[in-house]
Amino acid sequence: QVQLVESGGGLVQPGGSLRLSCAASGSFLSIDRMGWYRQAPGKQRELVASMTSSGSTNYADAVKGRFTISRDNAKNTVYLQMNSLEPEDTAVYYCNAVAAMAWDPTPAHIYWGQGTQVTVSS
Repeated sequence: QVQLVESGGGLVQPGGSLRLSCAASGSFLSIDRMGWYRQAPGKQRELVASMTSSGSTNYADAVKGRFTISRDNAKNTVYLQMNSLEPEDTAVYYCNAVAAMAWDPTPAHIYWGQGTQVTVSS
């Protein structure tokens, strides 16, 4: 199994910045993709950004130009630098990983972190 531990959430004023971190640990062959999703009350969970081990990235349109995802493969850690935060960014942010396991070396095993709250308010 893959355990994902998130950190870096908190309260920030509009226009401010936060950096989220997510460290993966456990028993796995590899983690093909790591990323961030978010969910606001009453809304569906949505992709924020993701990144493969080779460096390919995807961003939600709402965060392009403001958020940057990065990954340290050696540490199995993914980061989300969030700049120019807006109240609309308020949500619980969840780390996500897609892993290949020893018992099934297909990179299709999905794991989630517990989530970290990001609140953007003045």
